[in-house]
Amino acid sequence: MISVRLHPHAVERLAERGIDEAEVLAAVQDGEQFPAKFGRTGFRKNFPFGKRWRGRIYATKQVEAYAVREGEDWLVMTVITRYF
Repeated sequence: MISVRLHPHAVERLAERGIDEAEVLAAVQDGEQFPAKFGRTGFRKNFPFGKRWRGRIYATKQVEAYAVREGEDWLVMTVITRYF
């Protein structure tokens, strides 16, 4: 099992971007992996949503986590979400 930790910056962004920690962990463990800027690695996963976010209803929520490797573990630096 991959160990995943969240940087304080990422933790601060969770609520304002409508993400919970379980979604971040799922994105890192099961999502698509891609190269990102500054030597980081991005992880992306789509989740069924079907709810209202900021006045509109969206079917899907996409969570992206940007992380750096620390030994065998990942440290998530920031998170982004898209609704569609």
